[in-house]
Amino acid sequence: MYLEFYGFRENPFNLTPDPRFVFFSKTHREAFAHLMYGIQNRTGFIALTGEVGSGKTTVLRTFLSHLDGDRYHTALIFNPLQSPRDFLQSMNRELGIPPPTSPGESPLDALNQFLLRENALGRTVVLVIDESQNLEAAVLEQVRLVSNLETDREKLIHIILSGQPEFGQMLQRKEMRQLSQRIIVSYHLQPMDFPDTVQYIKHRLEVAGAKGGGFFSKWALKRIYRYSGGLPRLINAACDRALLVGFNRDSSRISHRLAAEAIKDLKKETAFYSWRRRIILIPLFVFLGILLAAGLYFAKLDSADPVYSLTRLWEKGKPQGEARVGLQGELPRAKVVENRETSESGGAREDFFRAMVGELGSHSESESARRAFNVLAGLWNSKPIPEATPWNSSDGMEAAALERDLLLYRFSGNLGALMRINYPAAVELIIPGVDGKRFLSLVGMEGEQIKIEPPLGERRFLAFSEVEKYWSGQVFLLWKDPLNLLAKVARGSSRESIKTLQELLREAGVYRKPSTGLYNSDTLSAVKEFQSARGIERDGIVGRQTLMVLYASIDRFQVPTLTAGKK
Repeated sequence: MYLEFYGFRENPFNLTPDPRFVFFSKTHREAFAHLMYGIQNRTGFIALTGEVGSGKTTVLRTFLSHLDGDRYHTALIFNPLQSPRDFLQSMNRELGIPPPTSPGESPLDALNQFLLRENALGRTVVLVIDESQNLEAAVLEQVRLVSNLETDREKLIHIILSGQPEFGQMLQRKEMRQLSQRIIVSYHLQPMDFPDTVQYIKHRLEVAGAKGGGFFSKWALKRIYRYSGGLPRLINAACDRALLVGFNRDSSRISHRLAAEAIKDLKKETAFYSWRRRIILIPLFVFLGILLAAGLYFAKLDSADPVYSLTRLWEKGKPQGEARVGLQGELPRAKVVENRETSESGGAREDFFRAMVGELGSHSESESARRAFNVLAGLWNSKPIPEATPWNSSDGMEAAALERDLLLYRFSGNLGALMRINYPAAVELIIPGVDGKRFLSLVGMEGEQIKIEPPLGERRFLAFSEVEKYWSGQVFLLWKDPLNLLAKVARGSSRESIKTLQELLREAGVYRKPSTGLYNSDTLSAVKEFQSARGIERDGIVGRQTLMVLYASIDRFQVPTLTAGKK
């Protein structure tokens, strides 16, 4: 919002990772060296810990980018909050291993065969698990078992576990000793010192296009260092807010006073959200207390006759008027029904797979992409791409979108995040036995079912798990920016554009101040409040995803959504 005022080409303190802004301090270089040593010496396990915002993910991304693609096959897992089986499936998906199709073949079997093939080709497989402090004990045990896959001479997979300091404490537990003993190389990433902090700020300003120096006074830099403790994420937040305060004060140089004002705003905002979270949790604790008390009360009543208690609970859910049947008559019948349903579901899965191969596999990758694009374009009342039109799906989609006054948004993530965007989308599928990729359009939702186009055999709705099984994690969406805010707000070229944004935020119910045309702390708080409420990363940046969801939340823009009428 202050870019033109200071002469920047782009935001120098954006919180989203960007390889061009990477700055390696002394501690970051040491962390990088430890990772490289562990991989080159084939130690199997490597641990990297550090405080929130210390730059662990930046080090990992840079490290992976330096590994030769001909010698290394890498994968990065960000969401370790899964069951052991789901985690193993996520690992296989990230490594590009298709789901097992042979009867009796497990995901671990498929992983083992893949690792043996990579080893025969002379490639080392490296798996990075970020946010490892969130791993459950059962998943950590699964990770340890995966590390047992080896030949007579060497490990088949090398695993980097990265997490907050709590992860290091987890490894000290007695039950974790089998894993911790296998971690030969470990490093704790320390915050930057003051000289590195100054160089870090200078580096980011230069990459953003700053001409000359002196944006921050020496005392402002010291104030920012004291606040951040040398943590890159906090440095970015403090510098970004300080530049915003300077912009609003028409000051091209950030003094100690302006830096202190910016930091005061940040602390106030943090305290507000912390207080609001505590207020929200109070009713939850009260409700849990009531549930606990009720559970203890009924447990006391039923403790005298557990058989009667179980019978009463069993019959409680039955329709009124149904004759009472003892446990010996009910339970076996329920078990038989469950087994029959399991058998039928296996047949249904086979029918579904055949329908998917028959419908999607009968078209080329390019044709599948064209059909998916046309489904989405139709929802925006735009003309389709004719069948006879020669085009390359990898780079032709964006041009086709622009020709129809639409924008193309490529998304990479999980299905939950995609559902929060709430736009019709074309997901990229990897189907075993089918060369290349295929695309399936998600056009609506009913309960826990996703409506698809084209239908697969008789199926017009799929469960979340059915989509995730074959989804590569990549997707494309079409959207419109009717007010052209993406470019205007990003450059901060006009106070009118900021005023327009403030009015949109007001319509969305999150901005309650006068429309000043200044991207001040009130506007920033409103953006973050909107992002938090919609499940978007709460970074205060009005980027593509935030704008897409903002337009969709306001009725007058008539945006097609997956959950029509459920804003």
